[in-house]
Amino acid sequence: MGSRKKAARLGIIFIALLIISGIVLMYRGNDAVILATEKKEGILTAEQIKLSFDSVGGRMINEAVKEGQEVKSGELLMEIDPTDTDLAIEKLKAQIAGLDAQIKSTSGNMNVNLFKASNDEQQSFREIDSQKAAINSAKATLQNAEIDYNRKVKLVADGAIAQSQLDDATMTLNVARANLQTQEQILQRLLAGTHDSGNTNSINLPTIAQERAAVKNIENDVAALVEQKKSLEVQLKELEVAKSRLKLFAPEDGKIINILQKRGEMISPNVPVILLETKRIYYDIYVSEEQAVNLHEGDEIICTTVAGNKKVPGKIRLLTQAPGFADLKQSREKGQADLTAFQVRIYIDPSADVLTGQTVGADFD
Repeated sequence: MGSRKKAARLGIIFIALLIISGIVLMYRGNDAVILATEKKEGILTAEQIKLSFDSVGGRMINEAVKEGQEVKSGELLMEIDPTDTDLAIEKLKAQIAGLDAQIKSTSGNMNVNLFKASNDEQQSFREIDSQKAAINSAKATLQNAEIDYNRKVKLVADGAIAQSQLDDATMTLNVARANLQTQEQILQRLLAGTHDSGNTNSINLPTIAQERAAVKNIENDVAALVEQKKSLEVQLKELEVAKSRLKLFAPEDGKIINILQKRGEMISPNVPVILLETKRIYYDIYVSEEQAVNLHEGDEIICTTVAGNKKVPGKIRLLTQAPGFADLKQSREKGQADLTAFQVRIYIDPSADVLTGQTVGADFD
């Protein structure tokens, strides 16, 4: 009988505890939806970047860092053998030097030929002027011969002179005519078919025009050589850029997490060789839509570390709808969420003394 009373008392106490617990839970609001509005926590994560040699490859000859090593921005990390690139650069430099010499020589020939064309033109003009003077002299001789001939014709008719003198005058006249014709032919040959406007210096002689055309062609050859040199100079710059990329430098401060390629191995272009942990530290939390409307990207927020309860400043960089798995679901039809979650990514001030992997929270109460 006493054992039954004891059992009854225990049962009453248990039921009372259940009732009291239910009442406490009801007033505290510790259901899934209410819990979603309480303090949010996340794991500090550092951004990681994969480093690779940009568009160049070869055998690695220098592994300048080790895993776990802290590095500064601009610090040498790895180096690829530059021998092939150096040889290619020297070859191009020799080709450019050869083109420089060829351009200089061709330009010199062009200047010589241009000077020769101008000199030949002036010489031809003087010869033309000289030939014109010879024609004028021949015309004067012919005119005198004609006067002498006409005079002796009258004298022979009058019987004043012998016929032989007229014959001599006739021969002199014919010689003067032939000489004038010869001098005119020489002038035409000098003019080479060009019309004589009377101003010798304005005559465009075909032979001189041909010489200048040849000079122009040499000028085109020089231009072609200059363009060829420019093409080689572009190739040289590309090789020099490629050589600069044979050394891999740290893009920012960070910590070497993993070295994916070792010294002596062949490195392929754009293939990751180092995993670098940066100083950019963040954590993600998920908040309700009621809380999300009060948050904005760029907002400053104070975060608290779970270990040590340390306050550190942070900034919201990302606020976006979270994936469906983060939504809180209870009893709505067709699996619809009772509370849509939003992802908040908070970056910690780089100067804060916190460690990657620590748990940090943000209180939105």
